Amino acid sequence: MAIPVSARGAHGPQYINSPQPGLAGEDPPSTSPFLSSSVYASSTMGVEDKGSNSHIVSEAVVEKHLDYDSESQIPPLQVEGTLKRQLKNRHIAMISIGGVIGTGLFLGTASSLQAGGPIGLLLGYMLVGTVCYSVMISLGEMVAYLPLPGGHIKLAERFVDPAFSFVMGWNYWYNWTIILPAELSAAAVLINYWNKSVNNAVWITMCLVVVITINMFGAGVYGECEFIFASIKVITITGLIILGIVLDLGGGPNHDRLGFRYWKNPGPFVQFDNIAGAKGRFLGFFAVLTQAAFSFIGTEIVAIAAGEAKNPRRNLPKAIKRVYVRILLFYIGGVIIIGLLVPSSEPDLNLKTSDAGKSPFVIAIKHAGISGLPSVINAALLTSAWSAASSDLYTSSRALYGLAMVGNAPKIFTKVTRKGLPIVSLLTCAAFSALAYMGISAGSGRVFTWFVNMTSIAGLMTWFGICVTYIRFYKGFKVQGYDRKTLPYAHFLQPFAAWYAMFGCLIICFFSGWTVFLKGHWATDTFITNYLPLALFPILYIGAKLWNRTPLVRPEDMDFVTGLKEIEADTYDEPPPRNWVERFWQWLM
Repeated sequence: MAIPVSARGAHGPQYINSPQPGLAGEDPPSTSPFLSSSVYASSTMGVEDKGSNSHIVSEAVVEKHLDYDSESQIPPLQVEGTLKRQLKNRHIAMISIGGVIGTGLFLGTASSLQAGGPIGLLLGYMLVGTVCYSVMISLGEMVAYLPLPGGHIKLAERFVDPAFSFVMGWNYWYNWTIILPAELSAAAVLINYWNKSVNNAVWITMCLVVVITINMFGAGVYGECEFIFASIKVITITGLIILGIVLDLGGGPNHDRLGFRYWKNPGPFVQFDNIAGAKGRFLGFFAVLTQAAFSFIGTEIVAIAAGEAKNPRRNLPKAIKRVYVRILLFYIGGVIIIGLLVPSSEPDLNLKTSDAGKSPFVIAIKHAGISGLPSVINAALLTSAWSAASSDLYTSSRALYGLAMVGNAPKIFTKVTRKGLPIVSLLTCAAFSALAYMGISAGSGRVFTWFVNMTSIAGLMTWFGICVTYIRFYKGFKVQGYDRKTLPYAHFLQPFAAWYAMFGCLIICFFSGWTVFLKGHWATDTFITNYLPLALFPILYIGAKLWNRTPLVRPEDMDFVTGLKEIEADTYDEPPPRNWVERFWQWLM
């Protein structure tokens, strides 16, 4: 199979022969130092579940001891002044599964349950979950093929136009810069469960120091911390789901069998603002969507991590394929349990009135009469806030770095240390976390709600942009005669899934702030936090379009080859597992 390895020139694209079953591949023009030239490590288009032959790894690699992390045996390419590939397969796996599971699920579901009831909550999460999955399979095809620094921001420049890349980049940076103080505010809400006498500024500062310290040590340390934090979150949410089933069936200390009691009283839906009939129930369900989006926003972090992922052709498709596990088990399973254990009329679900609001999981355990466990669970949820905040800072700094790399931000933000840390971008993004201190006067619960609105809309517009980019990618790939079956990752639902998610994101965004138009419900803060990010997207795009005066990239001119040689240098096959422990670990990670 002929594979493009360099940009189109006057005589068309240049090709090398990719290894095929029964055929010998040519020596690569440039391989990484740890692979011999006669044993080219992988086919350009990837091999994930595509039935290609196994690649040959040099003897020097095979002879080294496999310590469950096969990448640790092979040093990354060291290029001065660029990001370094330090994130291992287990880091990428955990970041994709649990990296941004945070306060959206553990705390934000409180207001959703109160607004929509148990069925409204479940339906809202299911709907946004289908949109999320459609976005991820769209993103997956692109980043598995071209795992470039800057992720979908860089891809938008290639497949749409520079103006679209500009607005995608700044919208994404805004999203992750604003979500950081949201997580810090949520952490303060969780800590108030134990102590309300201490000023929230103390708790915010404490959490902020932890987050900045983790990120200052670079992607490798961030990956290790995220692996630990995400493991705690995965274990916590899995344990809570199991515990919730036990409590619902009467296995708690009070032996009160709840069953579907709260689905009957106060009812499966909430009549929003006491509006009677199906209209009130539908409005209650629709009120869940914005908060549900906040919980799901962040699954696309895998794309930003692509530039620092080891063996991206193997690890990224595998991580993207796990998205459905996260959606079904953690989100859908979690909200079902919440709806069974906590009535929608519970006063502590209100995050706006004061900082007394708590996680629905903690409320449920407290109602069951289990002493001591609520504090343990609250502590686990607090680590999830730290973890999510750490991911927020990592992503925002890399987004700013990606913007600067393509000329959409000052070049100073491309400055990196010798270890590959974008130090200027990191410190700049960290400075915006001071917005969390607004919670000192306004109340952290209320500030958290503001940030949820702002980040949900910005995140949905990012998803919209990813879908637009994919639709263009799909068109160009087809026009230029490439076969999608040769991609490292391809999904049979495309391109219909991308179209569905694109329109879904727009509809949710457009109606996100509808509550302010109800009689007597006007709230300036809600209107601004919902519609400012939505309005900025077309304004920035039109402005960038007028400034750059660049046309849309035509499908026949799209660049599908630049950078493939460098990606191939970072691609290799893993040594086969030697026993069942290693075999299980390789399957898991």
